[in-house]
Amino acid sequence: MNQYASEHAMSCSRITAHFQGIWVPMVTPFRSGELDLDAAQQLASDLAASGIDGLVVCGTTGEAAMLDAREHSLLLDSVLEAVGPRLPVVMGVGGSDTRQVVATVQRYNDHPLAGLLISAPAYVRPSQDGIVRHFQAIAGATDQSIVLYNVPARTGVQIMPATAALLARDSHFVAIKEAGGSLPQFAELLLETRLDVLCGDDALLLASLSMGGHGAMSAAAQVRPDLYAQLYHLVRHGRHGAAGALFKAMLPVIRLLFSEPNPAPVKAALAMQGKVRDELRLPMTPMSAAGQAALADALEPLMELPVWTASDKEEAREGCLLQLVSAANIMPAVRQDDHRHHG
Repeated sequence: MNQYASEHAMSCSRITAHFQGIWVPMVTPFRSGELDLDAAQQLASDLAASGIDGLVVCGTTGEAAMLDAREHSLLLDSVLEAVGPRLPVVMGVGGSDTRQVVATVQRYNDHPLAGLLISAPAYVRPSQDGIVRHFQAIAGATDQSIVLYNVPARTGVQIMPATAALLARDSHFVAIKEAGGSLPQFAELLLETRLDVLCGDDALLLASLSMGGHGAMSAAAQVRPDLYAQLYHLVRHGRHGAAGALFKAMLPVIRLLFSEPNPAPVKAALAMQGKVRDELRLPMTPMSAAGQAALADALEPLMELPVWTASDKEEAREGCLLQLVSAANIMPAVRQDDHRHHG
C-alpha cells in the first residue's frame, strides 16, 4: 500500500453521495517520454483552486490507454497528494476483459477516491446483457462508487438507458458520464434512472444543464475551469441570459478543442498557457500547426474574460460579463433544475 493510501484508507466508505457540478478529466503531462509528475501536481492544484467540483485521473483525456499500470498508480498517488481532501478525485478504468478490469479496480480499494469512472468494454461490442454482467462483476469486487461512462464513439457500443437504469438498482452505481451525443438519450437517463447524469459532450454542455443535467465531466474545462464553474452556477440559479452569453463566448474554443483527436488540442492550449509541455504518446500526435494557430486566436478573447470565483455572485460581476460578450446572441435555455450538491 502506498503511503498516501495507508494514511487515508477508506475502503468501506464512499466519499461523495452525489456527482454534481463541473469535473475535469486531467491531461497527463509528459517530459521526454516520461510522466511529468511535478507538472501533474501543479495542474491538479491549480484546478482545485478554480471552483470546479472534482478531478478525473486516467480518463480518455489523460491518455490512460498509453500508460502502464505502474504509471496509473504513480499519477493517481501524485494527484491525491497534491489535492488531498480539498477536492474529490475519480480514477478512470478501462478494458475489454472483465477479469482484467476486476483485478484493476481491486488495486484501488484502499485509495480515498470519490469513485471509479468505467466505460463499457471496447472493441468486443458485447450485448446489453454482457454489459450488465461486466459491470456487476466489477461492482462485486470494489467498495468504491462507480460512474458509468457511455462513449460509443470510442467503445463501439452504447450503454442504453434501460441498462443504466438496471445497474442503478445497485448502490455502487451513482452516476453516468453520457457522451453519446444524443440529447433525447440524455433526457431519458434523467427521467428513467436515479443516477446523476453528467454531460460528456462539451458542445452540449449548456443544453444538458438547462434540461436538468447534474453537471459535466469536461475535458475543455481545464483551459478556463472557472468559466465552466460559472456557467454551472448561472444555470443553477436561473440566470439563463448570462449563461447563454457566456456559453456563446466559450463555444468557439470548445469546437477547436475537439477539432482534432482529444487530448491534442487541450494539451496545445495548456502549453500555450505554460502549464504542460505539448507532448503526447503515440499513436496520439500534437495538434497541427494550422489548428494551433486557430486555437491561439480563439483563446485570446476567452482569456480576457474576468476570472470567476464561487464568491462572485453579485449582479455587478454578471453585468461586467454581459458587456464583454454582448456581441454574442443569447442562447435559449429550457428550465432550471433543483441540483443537489455532492456531500
